[in-house]
Amino acid sequence: MTQFFQLHPDNPQQRLIHQAVQIIHGGGIVAIPTDSCYALVCHLDDKSAVERLRRIRGVDDKHHLTLLCRDLSEIALYAKVDNRQYRLLKAATPGPYTLILESTKELPRRLSHPSRKTIGLRVPENAITRALLEELGQPLLATTLILPGDDGPLTDAEDIRERLEKQIELVIDGGACSLVPTTVIDMTGAQPVLLREGRGAPALFGI
Repeated sequence: MTQFFQLHPDNPQQRLIHQAVQIIHGGGIVAIPTDSCYALVCHLDDKSAVERLRRIRGVDDKHHLTLLCRDLSEIALYAKVDNRQYRLLKAATPGPYTLILESTKELPRRLSHPSRKTIGLRVPENAITRALLEELGQPLLATTLILPGDDGPLTDAEDIRERLEKQIELVIDGGACSLVPTTVIDMTGAQPVLLREGRGAPALFGI
């Protein structure tokens, strides 16, 4: 049975945040609001949960999953960041950007792109997501909540519960989210490359 929590979008109830994190620690998959679309998240180190996450989304290991991080220091633990990249990241976070960077050895190999050894990372500014990350004390593994066969993301928590009943453990209702996903920037080369334009302005990266 999928649980359903209604959280205040600006001041999320700590009791429910704690319960949500317990569900994540227990191997659960949770639908959460972010500063772009709703996302499905699970524990970074739970192989079974990660495989379920990919099955629900209908994606293989070549599809970049995203690490939701609390801050730049957490990004630097899981991705290689030079001084130039750090300056750009500092200007863009927190915010609606997903950044593709080369992964470090701290990241479990099965989570990085199999041929490129890269990972997508972001520092969201949504209060509920940030409260979950603080309570968990480490990044969440995430993917935009677009189901197989759909053209766009799900943005209503009631719809998510109806569509994913018995497939995930928890839906967090934090109000309606944007229909527009994050802007995706590949930062692995000499210059940033725009892979997908979304909510974040590419001009911040000189694109």
